[in-house]
Amino acid sequence: MLRISKIVDYGILVLTHMATEPTHVCSAADLAVALGLGQPVVSKVLKLLAQHDLVASTRGAHGGYRLERPAEDINIAQIIDALEDQPFGLTECTALPGVCTVEAACRIRPYWQRINAVVRRTLESVSVADMIAHDLPMPTTVKAGARRAVSNIPNWSLSK
Repeated sequence: MLRISKIVDYGILVLTHMATEPTHVCSAADLAVALGLGQPVVSKVLKLLAQHDLVASTRGAHGGYRLERPAEDINIAQIIDALEDQPFGLTECTALPGVCTVEAACRIRPYWQRINAVVRRTLESVSVADMIAHDLPMPTTVKAGARRAVSNIPNWSLSK
């Protein structure tokens, strides 16, 4: 099953909450209460996001965290990259090329690379601002891009 990790899910929750008031400085404690998460987890998420320049931290009595840049300029792929221990990849060979012992002779690797690229582009196309938008349009541009990206795969169907 393909699934994002809890830490990525929490990171997206934190950033979308912060994006509702982008200039407001939030403490880890306030975010934890607002989101119903443990403060240690929120603190860990914020530290990692700050290391990757997605949030800025301010020290002091009135310190905390705020978005480093507009929510439109932060995408889901960047959040995953900031919070995961290894590079993005649906399979070992797409995340860590050269690790798999059968990689050189693998007949399905090119397909996994193509699928991985489509998923990565989709994640890059969704911003934090998109995640908090009240009207949730179907991402037709992503569907079109996905269809083009896999059009060379034999017998591949992207029908609705």
